[in-house]
Amino acid sequence: MNSSSVAMIKSMSISPGMPSSSSSFSSSQSLSTPSPPSTSLPLRTIPGSYGWPLLGPISDRLDYFWFQGPETFFKKRIEKHKSTVFRTNMPPTWPFFLGVNPNVIAVLDCKSFSHLFDMEVVEKKNTLIGDFMPSVKFTGDTRVCAYLDTSEPLHAQVKNFAIDILKRSSKVWVTELLSNLDILFDTIETKLSQSDSVSYLFPLQKCLFDFLSKSITGADPKMDPHIAESGHTILDRWLALQILPTVSIRVLQPLEEIFLHSFAYPSFLIGGDYKKLYKFVEKEGKEMVERGQTEYGLSKEETIHNLLFVLGFNAFGGFSVFLPSLINTIASDKTGLQQKLRNEVKEKVGSSRLSFDSVKSLELVQSVVYETLRLNPPVPLQYARARRDFQLSSHDSVFEIKKGELLCGYQPQVMRDPKVFDDPETFKAERFTGEKGSDLLSYLYWSNGPQTGSPAEFNKQCAGKDYVTLTASMIVAYVFQRYESITGTSSSITAVEKAK
Repeated sequence: MNSSSVAMIKSMSISPGMPSSSSSFSSSQSLSTPSPPSTSLPLRTIPGSYGWPLLGPISDRLDYFWFQGPETFFKKRIEKHKSTVFRTNMPPTWPFFLGVNPNVIAVLDCKSFSHLFDMEVVEKKNTLIGDFMPSVKFTGDTRVCAYLDTSEPLHAQVKNFAIDILKRSSKVWVTELLSNLDILFDTIETKLSQSDSVSYLFPLQKCLFDFLSKSITGADPKMDPHIAESGHTILDRWLALQILPTVSIRVLQPLEEIFLHSFAYPSFLIGGDYKKLYKFVEKEGKEMVERGQTEYGLSKEETIHNLLFVLGFNAFGGFSVFLPSLINTIASDKTGLQQKLRNEVKEKVGSSRLSFDSVKSLELVQSVVYETLRLNPPVPLQYARARRDFQLSSHDSVFEIKKGELLCGYQPQVMRDPKVFDDPETFKAERFTGEKGSDLLSYLYWSNGPQTGSPAEFNKQCAGKDYVTLTASMIVAYVFQRYESITGTSSSITAVEKAK
């Protein structure tokens, strides 16, 4: 795997997190749904247009990928239309995506964005990355849970199976995480003794694959030498080939536009290696596969392909994007944040073995995780299609949405909503502490729903949202049990000082 492969993983629009349950590991509650539009808000025609057929989508595509980049693309249109809701086009487009409709309605403030999670007015069928859907051959001709709408009976079966997977995995989750973190940081320290800077991306992905594979599928990579050596690189390529038309890897233009954004890549490029992963889970994760069949009525193929998607797309992909951002936030900080984190860990946890319960007491650690998710959400884009005609409200207007129209939210922009977050462009480590900070969690949407929501079979919230945040908090706590300080970036570690 080369550096461009890592760039593709870090840039991709994927659903992070793996199936799990809520903070109490219960899925009995629904997500909060948007309040009805206020009668005091004016009804406004949605500004913006899709432009001339063919030319409009191409122009927006070039702005999005080349001339402006996603952040400027959305900011300029907000300024132009004086609205956080407007019509535009989203890639992929022409020449070889003739069956893909790029027309979307952008929703870019917290209030309008929240409609994407109201399953009474929107649906999520085949909208994971917009109107474009990678070939189902990437998942063995199976439409996995991420592409199913809540109205489809199979969704409830797979979602409940996924929730059950994680509940059962709690027996080994922490043990596997901590043992693999030991291996990861032992490796980093060894390499640091020989060099001034060590890239941790590949070792981190190896750590993630080993710990997640055993925790989620019950399959131990050590039982298959090829998978143990190459499983994480197989997932990198499998992920990248599916989402290449929708992401930028910042290579030389116009080569990126010509070769990466103009056509969908065929599944046969990874088919052989994917089959090896399938056989690995089929053999080594036999107990989990049988549970999907006997307890949830899934076929063996449905069970294994959904397990692989949860492992590869949701969990491995999500953590591969998020954790480097979190490490960079801490390791590059010059404000004294590390000392505050270290003091909290030493005071509340000490040298005791970490657990989910123990990290729940680390308010600052959790706030840093939440704030990193706010500014650098691993899922940049969210989509949903109007299930029926309805009225959508932003902070200052109401808009008529017609059945079948595709809504698109760019989370890095939404999470900088100045009407919700004070000084939204600034990283504030303590933003989510205290009562006021707890209230803000209702607007933290990184997980396909608010952090205060609860994953369930009748919504599309990432079932693993709490496992993700608690796991990230545990990693931070582990670092400050092991080190006094750590210095580095989103890709490398340059120095560590052992704990005293």
